[in-house]
Amino acid sequence: MNINIREQESSAEAAWPVRPYSKSELAQAYAPGIAPTSALNRLAQWIKLNRPLGEALRETGYYARQHVFTSRQVELIFHYLGRP
Repeated sequence: MNINIREQESSAEAAWPVRPYSKSELAQAYAPGIAPTSALNRLAQWIKLNRPLGEALRETGYYARQHVFTSRQVELIFHYLGRP
């Protein structure tokens, strides 16, 4: 069973490597079945409600109106929320 989990993690890492992503692109990856604006709002709420994530992002210079997440910010999002 551990091999299966490692294969799934490796597959997710390949599909979603750590790199800069637009907010819209990442939001739609986490919520593919909803409108882009709704997906952005949902991701913003997740960041707001996940205090450790919000604090870690702010330490990288994150601000709510930025349009692109840096690689470090994406790494933090993946750490706290998992990959899409």
